[in-house]
Amino acid sequence: MHVLAVDDSSVDRKLLEMLLKSYDYRVTTAESAKTALELLGLEKGLSHKRPKVNMIITDYCMPDMTGFDLLKRIKESSVLKEIPVVIVSSENVPTRINSCLEEGAEDFLLKPLRQSDVSRLCNRVGRMS
Repeated sequence: MHVLAVDDSSVDRKLLEMLLKSYDYRVTTAESAKTALELLGLEKGLSHKRPKVNMIITDYCMPDMTGFDLLKRIKESSVLKEIPVVIVSSENVPTRINSCLEEGAEDFLLKPLRQSDVSRLCNRVGRMS
């Protein structure tokens, strides 16, 4: 399983990476939604061979482009729309959570992420693949 973890906070990216690797997931990290789009082949930029990603976990609040905007771009893509996207945020805003879920997010989790959150996600995504 390969997860793309997107967060502008290096500490949060590292925590997410450690939690996912404890489940033997391969993790690619991106510090912005723009970088994530480049990695996924949706943005002009570095010519990467698009990695096969089984799940995307992204922070909601990031400069330039939010996790919600990233979610919309992924769900608009005929190639990527089936990849589960999970939004994480330190802010518990019900309207924001509902908007993300209505747009197609697999889940919306509150920071700080815990082992139990990642365990639940891994089980769900494992059943989907």
